[in-house]
Amino acid sequence: MSTRLATLEDAAGRPLRDVVYAALRRELMNGDIKFGERLTEPKLSARFGISRTPIREALTVLCSDGLLQREDYGFSPVRPSVPLIRDLYELRITLELGGIQRAMTNPAVSHDRALLEVERDAWLALRADPPAQEPGFVVRDEEFHVTLLTAAGNAEMVRALRAVNSRIRHVRMYDFMVNNRIETTIAEHLGILDAVLAEDLSRAYQLLHTHIGESLDVVLERVTRAIAAMAAE
Repeated sequence: MSTRLATLEDAAGRPLRDVVYAALRRELMNGDIKFGERLTEPKLSARFGISRTPIREALTVLCSDGLLQREDYGFSPVRPSVPLIRDLYELRITLELGGIQRAMTNPAVSHDRALLEVERDAWLALRADPPAQEPGFVVRDEEFHVTLLTAAGNAEMVRALRAVNSRIRHVRMYDFMVNNRIETTIAEHLGILDAVLAEDLSRAYQLLHTHIGESLDVVLERVTRAIAAMAAE
């Protein structure tokens, strides 16, 4: 089936910008679009059989995600920087553990139980019916971590975490392309929530630290491998 026909059939009422975005993001994540390859609006417009406007909008979002960078003529894939990713992950760990730490050290700070109970119900539903293995799950994963930190009550820490998430999202997508990673993530999230709701904050701290650290190992391994494979093409 041609790209044009597949795009039109997959649209099903969705904005064409979103269809193009999803298709290009998948290709970028899978390494189908190589480093140094140039994407231009005219070529993509012809490929998808649509006007340049939704193409331009999709390319803009992919730039915001950090997957593409603008060149003099068109766009090209961004080569992930492993040292930068490690630095950002260290910041992420500091922020997230800080949310639990402040509740451990300050008697005046307690987690928002109602917020966490709603989140727990959502993850129990995901455990009962796990979603498909695909990189877009990173967005739902981010929501968990933001909610957990929000429940600790420091809005500035939450704002900082959101900023970090936006800078590592395009790399963290690799995390959810590993076999059983989504099921593992669901189980670990529920363990963390159960510990916080039981007010066993020392255990919650340890579980969260292990959870983020193991995720970092997975991401860095896959990113390093992907960079090497793409550079060899």
